[in-house]
Amino acid sequence: MRKDPLRVGFLYHICTKSIAGYRVFRSDEDYSRMREMIRYYAIDSPPAKFSLYKRLISTRGTSPIEELPGENRLIDIIAYCIMPTHIHLVLCELKETGISGFMRKLLDSYTRYFNIKNSRKGPLWQGRFKSILIKTDEQLLHLTRYIHLNPTSDGLVDRPEDWEYSSYREYLNRADRPLCNYAPYLTVNPEAYKAFVEDIQDYQRRLSEIKHLILD
Repeated sequence: MRKDPLRVGFLYHICTKSIAGYRVFRSDEDYSRMREMIRYYAIDSPPAKFSLYKRLISTRGTSPIEELPGENRLIDIIAYCIMPTHIHLVLCELKETGISGFMRKLLDSYTRYFNIKNSRKGPLWQGRFKSILIKTDEQLLHLTRYIHLNPTSDGLVDRPEDWEYSSYREYLNRADRPLCNYAPYLTVNPEAYKAFVEDIQDYQRRLSEIKHLILD
């Protein structure tokens, strides 16, 4: 049991990492599947395993979960970034144990997919996910910037909008199928937000280069 249980109506920074820095996202298919899993398992009591759901939408052409009313959600997704070895999420718990249930189904489902695809056995993730309570609007704003700059900090892309597997493009109104519901929690002007994020882009990239020299 968690020392500080997650509570309904509160926002949390959630992070889960792979075991020993193992690369668990290796292709566009892997990243895209995780993003769709995040969308799928955010609902309460999904109607089927994700693999069956994928087959359903391939024949139907539309996603049945997008037709469900909002009260069927376990969580609101406010921001995310999928990295090669870890995932950052900003979530609001909408129902009791919503985040824990969402994360359990999400990580278990991806582990099954990854292990079958790569003829592998065993766990992928470092035990229980980590969570930090977000207490203020200012904290939330700065946290989304940190999350959206992760790909540039790690040298994966030159600009944060070049990384397809984060919510940054949604914040700039450039996403075809938005995953996040950040409007109730954060007011975002796309141009102002872009300037805010990129203002410290070079600094954060340089900081990541010397973090092994920093003592906390």
